[in-house]
Amino acid sequence: MRFLINQIKLYKQKDPAIKSPLEVFLYPGFRATIYYKIAHFFYLHHLYFIARFISERAKHKTGIEIHPGATIGKNLFIDHGMGIVIGETAIIKDNVTIYHGVTLGATKSTKGKRHPTIENNVILGAHSLVLGNIIVGQNAKIGANAVVLKNVKPNTTVVGIPAHPVKQNKKIANNKKTR
Repeated sequence: MRFLINQIKLYKQKDPAIKSPLEVFLYPGFRATIYYKIAHFFYLHHLYFIARFISERAKHKTGIEIHPGATIGKNLFIDHGMGIVIGETAIIKDNVTIYHGVTLGATKSTKGKRHPTIENNVILGAHSLVLGNIIVGQNAKIGANAVVLKNVKPNTTVVGIPAHPVKQNKKIANNKKTR
């Protein structure tokens, strides 16, 4: 229940278009995170068929595909989530924002860790692809349509195909230095 209340607050805070708490239930990103929580529970209990059944149902209802084996932290905000794909070994830490069309995918079909790790406070722009067992450092920003194939340093903005840094997020970087 606490998860639901926190997610409702998060969506109301992050999206100014939401006028009432009930509207949150209409948002596919919100619903996809609920489905994920249920599917992930079954996945952790080795009930893989049930977990996948729930995640497939979620994909058809929301347009967002989150593998039940993915690890997702607190306060994931999915805005306009259509077309998002999050792979089985992806790790998403806390306070991450994902826009529509983002893929957190693999580059190889091997066993083990093959999807990206997204650190705290990252923003993933629309239609960006983050591929392989790489790390996107905390406070990083991935530009729209970027294709990220290598690690992204913390506090960095990357854009392009393949993605390359365009700036270090100075405000955050400077705050870190003064502590």
